[in-house]
Amino acid sequence: MPIIAMFYGIVIRMFFRDNQRHHLPHVHAEFQGHVGVFAIGDGALLEGELPPSKQKLVLAWIEIHRDELIADWTLAVAGEKTFRIKGLE
Repeated sequence: MPIIAMFYGIVIRMFFRDNQRHHLPHVHAEFQGHVGVFAIGDGALLEGELPPSKQKLVLAWIEIHRDELIADWTLAVAGEKTFRIKGLE
């Protein structure tokens, strides 16, 4: 459940052990009590919700950092420590 990024009040976490539930690499984005689960591959919203403006930011961030997110997912599934990814500025 490590935090891998924070930007504009959004906290991005990676729950890699959750792959049985969603069956693909994904991140959890939290903002003021809202949580959205987004697929890393295409940014699809798998579960939950975020305010529309925050969802757009998360989707842009996923697009920009997709390769780093896949690398983090691979590390996490292998039981290794993930690394932080730069947020949006």
